[in-house]
Amino acid sequence: MTRVLVSGGTGFVGRFVVEQLLACGYKVTVGGRSRPPEGFFSRAVAYVSLHLDPDRDQTAAFDDVYYFVHAAFEHVEGKYRGGEGGDPKGFRRANLDGSVRLFEEARAAGVRRTVFLSSRAVYGETSSPVLDEDTPTEPDTLYGAVKLAAEEALKSLAGPGFVTANLRVTGVYGPAGPGRKHKWSGLFADYLAGKPVPSRIGTEVHGDEVAQAVRLMLETDAAKVSGKVFNVSDVLTGNREILAVLQSATGCPHTLPPAAEPSGFKIMATDRLRALGWTSGGQERLAATVRELARNVR
Repeated sequence: MTRVLVSGGTGFVGRFVVEQLLACGYKVTVGGRSRPPEGFFSRAVAYVSLHLDPDRDQTAAFDDVYYFVHAAFEHVEGKYRGGEGGDPKGFRRANLDGSVRLFEEARAAGVRRTVFLSSRAVYGETSSPVLDEDTPTEPDTLYGAVKLAAEEALKSLAGPGFVTANLRVTGVYGPAGPGRKHKWSGLFADYLAGKPVPSRIGTEVHGDEVAQAVRLMLETDAAKVSGKVFNVSDVLTGNREILAVLQSATGCPHTLPPAAEPSGFKIMATDRLRALGWTSGGQERLAATVRELARNVR
């Protein structure tokens, strides 16, 4: 079986990647600052200490690793944009310099493919009506700028024997791991308690579909993915639509927030990824997931 090292595998998104790779027969090693809790994954995984530290030699972490999926990211808890808190220099050093060193060590160690989980934030507030992979990148946050710089560093390393791919992922939803809270837990709690909930709109994709995109980067012919970027996004939705499903599932009588205005929000085109066979569940899957999550709040 092929071994894959997943950095940040115990994170919210990383867990989906690990679980799908395990289900598809890969041998998975999770890299991170601490060992996964017992029973966190559905099957046993190997663990290796891995840090976003450009001064550490971590080449040994890539022993016997065929593929590397880099999902680790250091940030203030609960924040990506603004995740630098009061330490922008440390944020850049860890997430850019630390990532680049891991990419370089992966290539030097003989890893065949590396996939980086980037972000929609690389586009910033561009004037383009639809975001496709050729849209000019104009990040307006440090988070977006760091993700873009890491993308470019990885792409520069691509070559014969070292396939690289960058996935620009939008907001990710789905159930969290054992003992963890899902991304909408606070939103659900506020609504069910009758607290005011702001209008909000954004693009979302299920964590399983992010994992499917990662697997495609590992399994698709190298010429179709190496050195390229792919958008990963599914539905445009907002707090009102999400909470309407929760309201129906729980019978909560509280008033829903106003619908957010969708006309100014830019969707992400995913034609390039779908051409490789990627699929998504759309509004139906989102609603089913909200109903699933609602079972734990009744």
